[in-house]
Amino acid sequence: MEKEYNWFWFCCVPELTIKDKRKLLEIFGEPENIMNAKKELLEKTGFLNDKKVQIIRKYQNRFDAPAMYHKWRDFGIQFISSVHQEYPDKLKQIYDYPLGLYYYGRVPGREERCVAVVGARMCTGYGREMTEKLSMLLADNGVCVVSGLAYGIDAIAQQTCIENGGISYGILGCGPDICYPKENRQIYEKLKKMGGIISEYPPGTPVRQWQFPARNRIISGLCEKLVVVEAKKKSGTLITADFALEQGRDVYAFPGRISDGVSAGCNRLIAQGAGIITDLDEFMKESGLLSETPEKPKKSNLILATPEKLVYICVDSRLRSLQEIIDATKMTVPEVISALYGLKKMGLIEETEKNYYRRLR
Repeated sequence: MEKEYNWFWFCCVPELTIKDKRKLLEIFGEPENIMNAKKELLEKTGFLNDKKVQIIRKYQNRFDAPAMYHKWRDFGIQFISSVHQEYPDKLKQIYDYPLGLYYYGRVPGREERCVAVVGARMCTGYGREMTEKLSMLLADNGVCVVSGLAYGIDAIAQQTCIENGGISYGILGCGPDICYPKENRQIYEKLKKMGGIISEYPPGTPVRQWQFPARNRIISGLCEKLVVVEAKKKSGTLITADFALEQGRDVYAFPGRISDGVSAGCNRLIAQGAGIITDLDEFMKESGLLSETPEKPKKSNLILATPEKLVYICVDSRLRSLQEIIDATKMTVPEVISALYGLKKMGLIEETEKNYYRRLR
């Protein structure tokens, strides 16, 4: 345990870049030696400025690693170093893997298969539909969904996965105790129980823009494949795709119309050689993601009145307009509105925008 405390101390030292920390390990060998290094030795490294030397010295004298380690554990935040036997194997394979991870829940196990699903924040209805269908298939076949908990495709993928009984991991570009964006708090809390919230940054690390491109290498690094649903020509999503290609991961993309700006990034990836997804069942089969014993569909134990049942059957994970529901059920406007109100109160559907509904479970 002492060794893990030392790594915990080392990973918690602020202001040092991952390059700084790797250089220190090359020089000193172990975090314990850095913890005990005198000021003169730190200055002789040649790459640490006075400020960084002072920060290390401060942490040598004032940071009680075991006490802080257990304090955070009491709040549900765990730590795992890159030398720990349970550190994710796939992540350890990338050249710039994090030296430690802070997390709620758990980190992916050795036997777990993970696929990253990422895409545009301002996604289209088509993008939402494809994301939901893909995430359902992954969950049904025991494949974990990894993403960045961002607006749009990321959040839709993770929400759909856990709603269908799957496991999902959210990778943050800030401390694991900071839900960003804050509007995704509900998904964030669910991921703690049905997967994990993971970050390379210690608790309390604020949101800084430069940290998010860096975290993208972890999203792709944890996975065997990465799927881009929608992406503009210049977007953070393509940074994740670039990382995936550098790491030797399989990259796939959904094609879109050339007139749709939100599909420009996907079309470009396909032109450059990424796999193209034109049929989800075919993709699952050809990519080897189909489980030999797929889970059987869960039987619903909901007891609903006939009007509510008709409306509930009509509303699925894709957005449905009020008019579509009326046309499909052949019910009157007041009957449909009454049924929708009842289903919303039971937490079975949500109104994402005025007169547009989708199923929650």
